[in-house]
Amino acid sequence: MNLSILIPLLNEEESLQELYTWIIKVMQSNNYSYEIIFVDDGSTDDSWNIIESFSNENPNVKGIRFMKNFGKSQALHAGFAKAKGDVIITMDADLQDSPDEIPELYEMITKERFDLVSGWKKKRYDSVVAKNLPSKLFNWAARKTSGVELNDFNCGLKAYKNAVVKNIEVSGEMHRYIPVLAKNAGFGKIGEKVVIHQARKYGETKFGMERFINGFLDLITIWFLSRFGKRPMHLFGAIGSLMFIIGFLLAGYIGISKLYHMYTGMRYSLVTNNPWFFIALTTMILGTQLFLAGFLGEIILRTKNNEERYKVSREVNF
Repeated sequence: MNLSILIPLLNEEESLQELYTWIIKVMQSNNYSYEIIFVDDGSTDDSWNIIESFSNENPNVKGIRFMKNFGKSQALHAGFAKAKGDVIITMDADLQDSPDEIPELYEMITKERFDLVSGWKKKRYDSVVAKNLPSKLFNWAARKTSGVELNDFNCGLKAYKNAVVKNIEVSGEMHRYIPVLAKNAGFGKIGEKVVIHQARKYGETKFGMERFINGFLDLITIWFLSRFGKRPMHLFGAIGSLMFIIGFLLAGYIGISKLYHMYTGMRYSLVTNNPWFFIALTTMILGTQLFLAGFLGEIILRTKNNEERYKVSREVNF
């Protein structure tokens, strides 16, 4: 199978028919073998009934319905697990991503041998203050932190080699950082393509300003996980041990200094009257706690189970 088109959605009943017709036109004009996977992330409108009608008339259309809204990352995870195409294309259901971009993205994966190609909405039709400026700041921080040179991490229109989506774990709200996850998994050839960004035709955006705050927090998380996710003891244990040694040496110096003053008959004061004693004690306690945090992290890492992060209520054509 050439292509899997994966579309996560939430309450997009108005745009689904137009999007479906557009995708089918592109598939037929290029003679692709394909599947379209709609993942309904807990829609409360008529989106699922529309998806079912597509699947009844076209066996290449498949659907996954969540019991409630679990988030875009979980929707992508569910779709990635089911996708069978050599190339997987992800796109949003709001018609802001153009299916006409699919053939070029497919060629970049199959002929230019990219592992992942991310869309870049160079010219946007969003609010400058509410979305464009925060997005530019967010993308700059993501580039500097991750080392992945992309201009638009947030773009939902991306193309993946099948092996990529089968070897990355998308959880939480990490869908923004799939290129970083791919790089950390060993897929180094990551490209970018300027794509058309269309103004939203129906409904309202499901994301507010809070997504940028969450995005920055997730960026810190993924930076930490990429460096120390498999070896938390290397960070917490090292810092904890260093702090404990510093505190211990400082406490030892205070104790030896008092004994020396006592032996030589010099004037001395109680150890507890010396503020450095409490600094040394606090440093040792913090060092011990950090060491234990690293130790517990190692235990959790070795004993954790892969918990189900979402509940599927229905599937069609799988």
